[in-house]
Amino acid sequence: MLEERESKEPAMNPFRKNESKETFFLPVSTDEASPQPPSLPKKPPPKICGSNYPLSIAFIVVNEFCERFSFYGMKAVLTLYFLYFLHWSEDTSTSVYHAFSSLCYITPILGAAIADSWLGKFKTIISLSLVYVLGHMIKSLGALPILGGHMVHTVLSLVGLSLIALGTGGIKPCVAAFGGDQFEQKHEQERARYFSVFYLSINAGSLLSTFITPMLRGDVQCFGGDCYALAFGVPGLLMVIALVVFAIGSKMYKKTPPEGNILSQVVKCIWFAASNRFKNRSGDNAKREHWLDWAAEKYPKQLIMDVKALTRVLFLYIPLPMFWALLDQQGSRWTLQATRMNGNLGFIVLQPEQMQVLNPLLVLIFIPLFDVVIYRLVSKCGINFSSLRKMAVGMILACLAFVVVAVVEIKINEMAPPQPGPQEIFLRVLNLADDEVKVTMMGDENNSLLEQSIKSFQKMSHYSKFHLKTKSKDFHFHLKYHNLSVYTEHSVKEKSWYSLVIREDGKNISSMMVKDAENITTNGMSAVRFVNTLHKEVNISLGTDSPLSVDEDYGVSAYRTMQTGEYPAVQCKTEDNGFLLNLGLLDFGAAYLFVITNSTNQGPQAWKMEDIPANKISIAWQLPQYALLTAGEVMFSVTGLEFSYSQAPSSMKSVLQAAWLLTIGVGNFIVLAVAQFSGLVQWAEFIMFSCLLLVVCLVFSIMAHYYVPVKPEDIQELAEKQIPHIQRNMINQKTKSTKL
Repeated sequence: MLEERESKEPAMNPFRKNESKETFFLPVSTDEASPQPPSLPKKPPPKICGSNYPLSIAFIVVNEFCERFSFYGMKAVLTLYFLYFLHWSEDTSTSVYHAFSSLCYITPILGAAIADSWLGKFKTIISLSLVYVLGHMIKSLGALPILGGHMVHTVLSLVGLSLIALGTGGIKPCVAAFGGDQFEQKHEQERARYFSVFYLSINAGSLLSTFITPMLRGDVQCFGGDCYALAFGVPGLLMVIALVVFAIGSKMYKKTPPEGNILSQVVKCIWFAASNRFKNRSGDNAKREHWLDWAAEKYPKQLIMDVKALTRVLFLYIPLPMFWALLDQQGSRWTLQATRMNGNLGFIVLQPEQMQVLNPLLVLIFIPLFDVVIYRLVSKCGINFSSLRKMAVGMILACLAFVVVAVVEIKINEMAPPQPGPQEIFLRVLNLADDEVKVTMMGDENNSLLEQSIKSFQKMSHYSKFHLKTKSKDFHFHLKYHNLSVYTEHSVKEKSWYSLVIREDGKNISSMMVKDAENITTNGMSAVRFVNTLHKEVNISLGTDSPLSVDEDYGVSAYRTMQTGEYPAVQCKTEDNGFLLNLGLLDFGAAYLFVITNSTNQGPQAWKMEDIPANKISIAWQLPQYALLTAGEVMFSVTGLEFSYSQAPSSMKSVLQAAWLLTIGVGNFIVLAVAQFSGLVQWAEFIMFSCLLLVVCLVFSIMAHYYVPVKPEDIQELAEKQIPHIQRNMINQKTKSTKL
C-alpha cells in the first residue's frame, strides 16, 4: 500500500511553471485599460471547528478512503475470480492480474498530463471518476453467471478492468495534490498533518476492504456459488459514494487553473538535447560539459539544470522495478498459495485472499516502529544508515521473504497427494458389500498386479499407482465373495484417479469403476459427492444451492463445493420420506465421498470417505513472509521516495512521481512475462525471483556507492556556474516578438 505515499511530496511542493527571464512584458488588451472599481475581498473558506484546516479537505479525505476501499476491495478477489469464475489457469490469472496492475501505474502519466495542461485537477478527478464508476459497473455485470456465457464474461471483465485502470491511475496524481492546494502558504504545518491523515485514510480503506470483500465473496452464496458479483458490486458502490462526496464539496474547493505540463517540457528538453548533440557530433563544435547542455539553444538554463538533477535520480530508478515485481505478488501468487492452506486459526476462519490484510496492517505498525525505534538504535550504534543503504536492506528482506515463500511451497507440495503422470493411474477399492471381498487385479500376462482382502466398508487410506503401456487400458478383476467368484473388466485412461466400487445385489456382487476428480476443491472450500445405495432417488439440500439429486441403486453424484465447517444435520428427501444426514466436519481443501446406506434400524446413514486429504499446512505460516516483505517495503518505498524527492528540484517533483509509479508498472510487467514464459514449478519460480532481486540489489549497491548526494539549494548555484556562457551565445540567435 506504500505506493500511495508518493502523492505526499508533490503536493507539499506543488509545481509552478517556470517563467523565462527573457519575458518582460505580458499581453495587455486596450479594452481592459479603463479603471475598474476595487473588488470586494474574497470570503475566506470555511474551516473545521475554528481551526486552520479548510472544511473542503474533509470531503477529499472521505473520497480517498472510499476510492481506496473500492480499488483494493475489487483487487483482493480478482485472482480467484480469474481462476474459479473465468476458469483460467494459474499462470494466465497471474499474468492478467499483473497486466492490470501495470496499467494502473502507467495511466497516472496520462492523468497528470490532462490535469496540468487541459482540465485542471478538479475536473480531471470528476471526469475520470465517472470512467472509474463505469468500469466497476461493467466489471460487476461480468461476474453475473446468468448474463451470457464465458466469452461475454471475459469481454466485460477486460473492458471493466481497463476503465478502472484508467480511472484509478488518472486520479492518483491529482487527489492528494488537490488537497494540498486547499491550504494557504502560511499554514504549512496544517498541510503536513493533512497528508498524514490522507495517508491514514488510504491504509484504512485498504485494510477494511481487503478483509470485507473476501467475506462477501466466500460467505455469501449467489447463483449457486461464490458471490463475485457482490464482491465487485460493493466496491463499485463505494466508488459512487466517493464521487458523490467529492462533488458535494465543489463550492468549497480552491481550484487552481492548469499551469502547463512539466513532464512534456522535460521530455522535449531531453529530446532536443539528444538530437542537437547528434546533429553536432563532428569535432568542429566546442565540447560541452554535459550532454543536456546541448538544449541551451532552446530552453532556459534553470530547466536544463533541473533536468540534470532529475536524470541523476532516474538513473538510480533503473533497478527498482524488480523489487515491485516481488512486492505485488501478494495479490496473485501468494493468494494462490493460500488456497492450498488451512485457514482455520481457531479463533477465526480466514479466506485465502484475506491474508492480504496483513500488508496494510503491518505497514501501519512498522512505519512508527522503524522511525522511532530501529533507525534511532542503529544511529546510536554509530552506523551511517543512509537512505540508499536502507533501500538495499529492503531489497534483501524481500529476497528473504521469497525464500520463505519457496520453503512453504515445498512443504505444501510434500503434504499434497501425488499426481499421476503420463501412462499412470491411481486406483483404490471400496467394498460396499456386507462382508469381506478378496480382490485380484490381473495384468497382461495374467500376473497379479493387486491382491488384497477388503472388509465391508473398510476405509482405504491411500491409492495404489499402476503403470500403463498405452494411454488407455482394460484391466481384469477377480472378486471372491463367500463362495462366489466374479470376473469383471474395466477401462481406464492415463493421468486419472479411479475408485473400484464393489456393490451387493442380494446374494450376488458386482463392481463399477468410478472416475475421481482431482483438484476439484477451490479457494479453500470442501467438495462432496454421494453414492446412493437406497432403492429410491435422494434429493440432498446443501446450503442455498439447488438440491443435489442422486439416482437410486448405487447412483453416483457429481462433486459439489461447500463452505468448510460442521454439517451435523443435512436435509434429504425421497419421494415418500425425509431424513437427516450427519456429514460431520468438512475441512479446508478436502474432498469427501458419502455412501448413503440403510443397514440399521436408525434410518439412512452416511458413511464418510476422504477422496482428497484436507490442507494440513496452516495459513498462519504465511505470516513470516508477509512480515519480511512489508518490512522491506517500509525500508525501500518510504525511504526511496523521501531520498529521491530530496535530490530533485521542486519543479521536478511531479515528473519524479510519474517515474516512480512507472517503475511499479514495469515490475508488474516482469511478473507477467515470467508467469507466461518461465515454465518453472512454483517453488523454483519463487527462488528465481529471490536470486534476481539479490543480483539487482548488488548492482544497486554499486550504483549507490558512487552516487554523491546533492543538496537541492546547490542546484541554482550550479546553474549559474556551468552554462551562462552558452546561454549568452545563443540568446541572440532567437527572435522574440512581444505585444504591448
